[in-house]
Amino acid sequence: MIRILYFAYLREKIGFPEERFELSDIADLAGLLRALTARGEPWAQLAQVRNLRCAVNQEMAFPGTPLKDGDEVAFFPPVTGG
Repeated sequence: MIRILYFAYLREKIGFPEERFELSDIADLAGLLRALTARGEPWAQLAQVRNLRCAVNQEMAFPGTPLKDGDEVAFFPPVTGG
């Protein structure tokens, strides 16, 4: 089981700030994204975010980053400032 956190406007689109997710046979971050978007709306919107940022255990992560039980995964859109 992992903990998934959604930040910024993703939280609004998904409808809640976090959830628990059973990894089953998911090995990496790319697999998690495929599993989440396959749920349909609202998770399908994750695939539409340009430059989606991800962190695993509070460190920047990439599609091939491995996942294991107990991990914390965060999804957040790119942030611009001015």
